[in-house]
Amino acid sequence: MTRVAVFISGGGSNMVSLLEDMARPGHAGRPCVVLSNTASAGGLAKAQAMGVTTAVVDHRPFGGDRAAFEAALDAALAPFEPDLICLAGFMRKLTAGFTDPRAGRMINIHPSLLPKYKGLHTHARALDAGDGVHGCTVHEVTAALDDGPILGQAQVPVLPGDTPDTLAARVLVQEHRLYPAVLRRFAAGDRTPLFLES
Repeated sequence: MTRVAVFISGGGSNMVSLLEDMARPGHAGRPCVVLSNTASAGGLAKAQAMGVTTAVVDHRPFGGDRAAFEAALDAALAPFEPDLICLAGFMRKLTAGFTDPRAGRMINIHPSLLPKYKGLHTHARALDAGDGVHGCTVHEVTAALDDGPILGQAQVPVLPGDTPDTLAARVLVQEHRLYPAVLRRFAAGDRTPLFLES
């Protein structure tokens, strides 16, 4: 069994899709904890309702001291001994001090077809660029923002009249397909990139 920790900052819709898939037959992963950097994250209650233990490490008391925050994350994770960490809307950049010891054991989903549009406002940036195709990417986590080996991508067409919100909604549907599918393979040791059509 592969023990999986899921990090969230908000409502946790991708987290829910991961937890639901881990509950299905044949999955090598099992959730050991859902951790958030904010106690008000809506995803915490969802995880608890699904029977998954939760933890909170608030980043705010640490100010700009990322090393101290990450030491607190380490301490919170230690009792659960996760084999993998999935970032699912976790809105804190992690440093090499946290990511390097976990190289190959942390994955993230990002709402663009990386390497395009690292960072925020990806849907607006795709529209501004006149892209005909947009989507999402699951990748291994490194200390570099939205970097690391690509494990999967799902594409969506950009439609006439799309706004950032309408495009985001269609991409999110694909995120909920792609992330669980990649985690299922990754937890079983398969790192072959997966590419989904919309």
